[in-house]
Amino acid sequence: MVLHVSESWRDRLVSSAVATVFRSVLHTRMMTLRIDLGVAELAATRFAISPLSETVSALQQLAGRQRQASNLPWLRWATDELAGDPLDLPATWPLVANVRASWPEFLVPAPVGTESSIIDDLEALQRTSAGQVRASLRRVFGESLPENVASLAARPIAGLSAIATELHAAHDRLIAPHWSRIRAVLDADVSYRAKHLVAGGAEKLFADLHSDLHWRDGRLILQRPRGQSERPVCLGPRGLVLIPVVLCPPEVLIKKSTSTQTTVRYPARGIGSLWTAGNQTPAASTIRLLGRVRTELLETLRSPATTGDLARMFGVTPSAVSQHLRVLRDCGLVARERSGRNVRYVVTALGIRLLSEQPDRGHQRRI
Repeated sequence: MVLHVSESWRDRLVSSAVATVFRSVLHTRMMTLRIDLGVAELAATRFAISPLSETVSALQQLAGRQRQASNLPWLRWATDELAGDPLDLPATWPLVANVRASWPEFLVPAPVGTESSIIDDLEALQRTSAGQVRASLRRVFGESLPENVASLAARPIAGLSAIATELHAAHDRLIAPHWSRIRAVLDADVSYRAKHLVAGGAEKLFADLHSDLHWRDGRLILQRPRGQSERPVCLGPRGLVLIPVVLCPPEVLIKKSTSTQTTVRYPARGIGSLWTAGNQTPAASTIRLLGRVRTELLETLRSPATTGDLARMFGVTPSAVSQHLRVLRDCGLVARERSGRNVRYVVTALGIRLLSEQPDRGHQRRI
């Protein structure tokens, strides 16, 4: 299967970015799910960032399956990127682009560490046992497997290897060019959630994670509007893994069964500004006040970024960026947060107000 997005298909992608495409998927998302968490499972619950999760979500968005309007600029870019040089995904595409209500959970295993690489994620995928592959395929496709899926069930080791190769290629084409910016948003989200966990425990954490999530009496409830009776999730070992996602639908995604730890994939904070940060033509009044370079830095920092990220974006040295950031920070227009070994900067509320001045008319830059 060659993933080629034509001009007409791109138009349909763009025009229907906020529309519901798969009714069967909607039906599944209407189910109310319940996760029973004991003290040990709750204590083991952790956050993780997954490049593979973003890659699979990207393919599903291109398939029209899991779109979010805020990612429309990325969709436009991706369709253009694939138009001249399509991806060949014969093993993967039937699993992520089908009319079934779900997709095989082994495609996005729980990351082993907090900061996994695409290599780490793909190695975890290839550790899925033959029995787990077949069981997952039956849950999605039933006992009578389509021909292209049956070959995976017959030879799961070779099939997983082919899928890993294809997903690596998809990652390099669709995710890697934007990973620095995506990663900054994900790191900022995890830092924000960690503060909520410290301040208010599990109840505050899950209440703020998503409006559909509720913590009650040792149970995490994924409540859907007009949801059916609660269905329990078969909890994997060692608690939950909470994974923020940029290229995702607006809903929380929890698999009822898993071959690894149970994952809770949710929309990261700051998605709305990720693809638009730095694209607007700044207002002349703001440029006169701060200068063009600092104004463009401030606009770019609607989405979190490190000094190195900004230096690469602007084609200057990190020391030059640091000098401008120091001035903006002294004026209260940007703030910084440490995330592991990295320091990320983001515009403050005062900076947002300054940027909210009516901009001059001009074309937007591409992502």
